[in-house]
Amino acid sequence: MQPHEFSQFLNQISSEALFVLDTSIPKEKYVPLDLSESNGDLKKVDVSSSEKLGTYISEHIKNHNALVAYGGYLEVRTIYQRSIHFNKQNTEARNIHLGIDLWSEAGSAVFAPLDGEVHSFKNNANYGDYGPTIILKHQIEDEAFYTLYGHLSLESMAKLKIGQTFKQGDCLGTLGDAKVNGDYPPHLHLQIIKDIQGFMGDYPGVCSQTDLEFYKANCPNPNLLLKL
Repeated sequence: MQPHEFSQFLNQISSEALFVLDTSIPKEKYVPLDLSESNGDLKKVDVSSSEKLGTYISEHIKNHNALVAYGGYLEVRTIYQRSIHFNKQNTEARNIHLGIDLWSEAGSAVFAPLDGEVHSFKNNANYGDYGPTIILKHQIEDEAFYTLYGHLSLESMAKLKIGQTFKQGDCLGTLGDAKVNGDYPPHLHLQIIKDIQGFMGDYPGVCSQTDLEFYKANCPNPNLLLKL
């Protein structure tokens, strides 16, 4: 299946929006959030501080009378400059975000948007990394693909087993706080992955400009499912 065909397939899975956060939060309570390098407001914020970035995001949500901020697919971000995880010596910096972030409170429940089974899970504990991460495998008709949920709480993985099944709407876990989620304000990183490439409990969520075309094809916009 070609990338454009896969995107069409994802979009047609459901005519209704699929939810990964509390279904009682209406779509009008979701507000877009721009964390790209082109957002001039961020130049006044110390984005290397999870506390100060969290204050900026909380005020953005409050000022728009919203409950959740979302966005970030293919955003070029400066926030990753703080971590050697994305800026290894003699390699091109990784600063292009490959998923959608949903910013909400620590402890918020995360739900499976589709039927799936646990492919893998892992605590990616590098500074600036995902922290606790779960990957689900989905099989719809003849098409298999994966969804990744990053920045969860440690409790989300406590009793998890590979192969464990989740029905659409089942609680998958909860959002972690900055102590466990890679030192970010609480949020969910949701990413769709066509070819998991042998990764277990992890998959690149940020890429370099050189690799963008590959990852854009392999990790289409999660908003094809969320329809925000």
